[in-house]
Amino acid sequence: MKRNDFLKTLGLGTAGVLVGESLLSGCMNHDMAAMDMVTAPTVVEGAFTTVLPIPETITSGTALNARSQSAAILAGKTEQVLGYKNGILGPTFRVQRGSTVTIPFTNGLSEVTNIHWHGLLVPASMDGHPDQMVMAGQSFNYTFKIDQTASTAWYHPHPHEKTGKQVFMGLAGMFIVESPEEKALNLPSGNYELPLVIQDKRLDTNGAIMYSPTLEEVMIGYMGETITVNGANAPVQNVTTRTYRLRIVNGSNGRIYSLALSNGNSFMVIGSDGGLLAAPETVMSLLLAPGERADLLVDFSKVALNSDVFLQSNSFSGVSSQGSQSFKIMKFTVNKAETDTFKIPTLLNSLTSISAASAIKTRTFDIGVMMDMGSGGHGGSMAMKGMHTINGKVFNSNRIDESVTLNSTEIWEFDNTKGDEPHPMHLHGTFFQVISRTGGRGNILPHEKGLKDTVLAMPGEKVRIIVKFEHTGKFVFHCHNLEHEDDGMMLNFEVK
Repeated sequence: MKRNDFLKTLGLGTAGVLVGESLLSGCMNHDMAAMDMVTAPTVVEGAFTTVLPIPETITSGTALNARSQSAAILAGKTEQVLGYKNGILGPTFRVQRGSTVTIPFTNGLSEVTNIHWHGLLVPASMDGHPDQMVMAGQSFNYTFKIDQTASTAWYHPHPHEKTGKQVFMGLAGMFIVESPEEKALNLPSGNYELPLVIQDKRLDTNGAIMYSPTLEEVMIGYMGETITVNGANAPVQNVTTRTYRLRIVNGSNGRIYSLALSNGNSFMVIGSDGGLLAAPETVMSLLLAPGERADLLVDFSKVALNSDVFLQSNSFSGVSSQGSQSFKIMKFTVNKAETDTFKIPTLLNSLTSISAASAIKTRTFDIGVMMDMGSGGHGGSMAMKGMHTINGKVFNSNRIDESVTLNSTEIWEFDNTKGDEPHPMHLHGTFFQVISRTGGRGNILPHEKGLKDTVLAMPGEKVRIIVKFEHTGKFVFHCHNLEHEDDGMMLNFEVK
């Protein structure tokens, strides 16, 4: 159902059934037409004088403690955030394929939380399903073996109806998997490899994070006016005249970025969610949705000394709630000349396409409709209810929505042709390949030619993926707009 139709439904008196008393009271304070026109806050660019912070790099055995602590998003304004170790955002894990990782975790919050290892193929018992809560003041040891190709993953909480708040307040971090095969490519490393977690924040006049989504913001996703990279607003990074590797995570709750360089130069996409592409792809811009990752090569060798190049987000079409504004994200200052001997490999990875003929089943998921009145609801609190659904259903932890046979291959189709909001759809416990997109943009994008765990279905689009299920257990799949997810746009699937 379209957003304006849904809001008209609220105005006709059925809101109490769909959303609960707290949201109804908020709805009554807004004109219905104004609600239909709600858009993302206008981004306010900073001064680009803060040095880009690089999160601490850690390995197995390092403890994480989710807790409230002090950090400065805006220079000179220290406020309370949530973090796993020191400051906003967690440390970056860097581990080797084949290693066993042990991560002692303590919940120092006053509410439940857990950790989902987004992009890691871990046992279901370690995945961070919304069932697997760590109570306030309690601890849990995450232990799993890394058995997948080199890739850029990340980690964040996954408590149902609290994920959006906890991520927005600072609980997230990057997780890098390395392998001998990737190292043999001699890609830029060390000082020439930059981990970049991009998020937007909404701040008050003191620089403190505010998280209190209205009904309208649950509808479109909660977005802020302040763009951060690795927890800092408007950072600057000195670079030399050579090629850099940028590992980028879109860690925002709902904001999509159309990444580009301010000088109009192209750059290369070498990897996506599940690791390296088969070959580099040259692009002028890259649309990256919440939950998606992009592994990029940017060549500064022909940029004049003492000049600046910005990583920016260009405007984009297809979404009424965001995309109308272009804005700068971070600044690169070319301050040193260096001879660069790096040669971009013509082949990066051996990827075998999964044959559509091997699929034993096709499942279609309508992600553009509101809640089916008879679907049974969340089974949780009534803070947010049912504006975003999958096949007319909202999340119920006690219900298995899809049963899958171990080692089977299936085609899943996400149909957003009736919707007017973008939905980045994420599967836990597996990677997939995108096989088609019809409507809207109508094609498979360069960063979608590798292994994926999150795919964006824009309004009017139908996206088909093919996936082989090789890990047993109960997992979830959901929209990675975190307000949509907390609103119930998530279902269970069980592999056995």
